[in-house]
Amino acid sequence: MSGDTGNIRWRVRGIQAALISAVFLGFTPIFGKLAILGGFSPLTVTALRTAIAVLLLLLVMLSHQRQFFYIYPVGLVGCVMAGAINGLGSILYYSALSRIDAGLGNILYAFYPLFVAIWLFIDRQTLSRITLVRLILSIPAVYFLLHTNQKPVDMIGVLLMLGASILYALHLLINQRVLYDVPAPTVTLYTLLSMSAITMAAFLIFNPKLPPASAPWWPIFCLAFVTFLSRILLFLGIKHVGGMQTALLGLAELFISVSLAQLWLGERLSGQQWIGAGLLGVSLLMIGVDRFSPEKRPSGGWLAWLRPPDVPGDIRW
Repeated sequence: MSGDTGNIRWRVRGIQAALISAVFLGFTPIFGKLAILGGFSPLTVTALRTAIAVLLLLLVMLSHQRQFFYIYPVGLVGCVMAGAINGLGSILYYSALSRIDAGLGNILYAFYPLFVAIWLFIDRQTLSRITLVRLILSIPAVYFLLHTNQKPVDMIGVLLMLGASILYALHLLINQRVLYDVPAPTVTLYTLLSMSAITMAAFLIFNPKLPPASAPWWPIFCLAFVTFLSRILLFLGIKHVGGMQTALLGLAELFISVSLAQLWLGERLSGQQWIGAGLLGVSLLMIGVDRFSPEKRPSGGWLAWLRPPDVPGDIRW
């Protein structure tokens, strides 16, 4: 009985972390779009928001959580891989935002649970039946959300955002493997450091220019702050309920971003798009009947090498 209670608490904690992370992530395209409209280039936005988020995390860990700096070598390699992949994805994401609306951009980004499922299948992991139903339900939802009676959609922006979605899904699966043995703050730190290295290098090589003096900096600082908070909660959610469940719960960010895009940016959804939003809501509500236990490390798959040979027993996470 106590074991079941512990599993429930573990699950609830993961769900809460994933949902709160989704709320913060819902602000990402809004602040990103505002920064781009204010005069920042996509590469500048990407580099600055990641660098500031890393500095915030380093300050917190140096002052209160130094024990979380420890990580085994293969785990560090996994975080570097995930960070590099997501750093490239971030460049695609903000480049797409410079071409398409923030609401539509995040709607396209919502394909990532589908890509997570594909990556899981490639990695030889199984999905529950209800999870598959929720995933199938999200496909027509996103299809309806893509229908608009307004201006034509920039297809380059669409492809860039879908590419960002694919890379985001892959980085979730890599980090999930590392999170079996490493606490969420540690994974967050080394993943963000790798992201920052990639985005800063791209900024210095391709566009080493700051925005005009009149450009407002508050969207950048807000973007960095929500990145800092959402990343810790995101990896905490993955650790407790797994990458697939976290990805599906992450669809909640759509409602935040679409609502804020209408309030702050004057964007509007068509009737079909609202139908899609309703279907996504049903998919999210089905989390209440989706049965799953704390994640166990898969024995095989192409990511099976991401595991420590032996974790010392005297390390206090």
